[in-house]
Amino acid sequence: MDNINSKFIYLDYNATTPVDERVLNEMLPFFRTGYANPSGSHLFSLTIQDAMDQASEDIADRLGTQPKNIIFTSGATESINLVLKGLQFSSRKHIISISTEHKAVLESCAFMERSGFEVSFLKVDRQGMLDLRLLKESIREDTLLICTMLVNNETGIILPIKQISEIAHQSHALVLCDATQAVGKMHISLQHLDVDFMAFSAHKFYGPKGIGGLYIASQVQEHVIPQIHGGGQQQGWRSGTVNTTGIIGMAAALRIALEDLEADQLHIKQLRDHLENELLAIPDTFINGSTSHRLFNTTNICFKGVLSDQLITRLDTISVSSGSACSAVTSRPSHVLKAMGLSDLDALSSIRFSLGRFTREVEISQTIMRIKQLVEKLRT
Repeated sequence: MDNINSKFIYLDYNATTPVDERVLNEMLPFFRTGYANPSGSHLFSLTIQDAMDQASEDIADRLGTQPKNIIFTSGATESINLVLKGLQFSSRKHIISISTEHKAVLESCAFMERSGFEVSFLKVDRQGMLDLRLLKESIREDTLLICTMLVNNETGIILPIKQISEIAHQSHALVLCDATQAVGKMHISLQHLDVDFMAFSAHKFYGPKGIGGLYIASQVQEHVIPQIHGGGQQQGWRSGTVNTTGIIGMAAALRIALEDLEADQLHIKQLRDHLENELLAIPDTFINGSTSHRLFNTTNICFKGVLSDQLITRLDTISVSSGSACSAVTSRPSHVLKAMGLSDLDALSSIRFSLGRFTREVEISQTIMRIKQLVEKLRT
């Protein structure tokens, strides 16, 4: 199993990332010897609690907030559910979201609709961008929450969260930011963004799976009802024994990601741009979404007339995606690309390439060669 990944060229970093060896090394002691429950009252537990407190402070500091405002969850999906379902007893019954959101938001909003809320899903343009005038016009007196991602998982498009927060707060609406694809890939200051809630997951920035976070601003904590009850851990926000090892790993992963960000960004963007330029030389190909407002590691390309599931199958050991990891098992066209105005056929002919820290130039060269061969073969 140690060499299993040596067989694959992995270009699906937006789905998940490998755990960085440096992160794993910081986690291992808490698997082997530092296993005490931090909620205990003996010295062993208190020692582990101290380590977890330090990790919490590190995470909060790097996100521009305080430890008391961070709740540790199993990941961004749980964090999103906690906010939306935790607001279901509000007197305001209108939620605004975006048509290109992740399924975690779309399905949670569908639950809220069944619970008596009205949800407005705003359209985006062909570039995947939101018209802020449309947002202003959509806010009503009973608008409770505006729910949107910072970086789109399929196209890498970056939305103007700071401006969205300003518009929302002018009408006393709250803002939930899904920052799953952003944390660890850009410098984030919660104080600057001025959102009320922010969800994130460690496995998107070379940390372990099964651990994530939720930022809740101090002034809105009283509005959210906890969803998991029990021993009252995490100030009662999420009862249950905390994932100490995961928290240690997430803190290490975030520290390393931000320390290495400039070097990673330069390395990855060069490889992404080379891949993109070579593949766009293939006739009847185009990029989905804006190229001026997107993350450095992602490109989503349509190969007209070539069904992506056929191409992905024939790529064999080259790992790419036709969309979100949560919906990749279906052959339906991506709802994100459809919302951007693509036809069913073009959406079904699009592939997301997402590169990462461990992507190598030789892998990009092999991918370019293989895709050029397959596109020509499948078209003929």
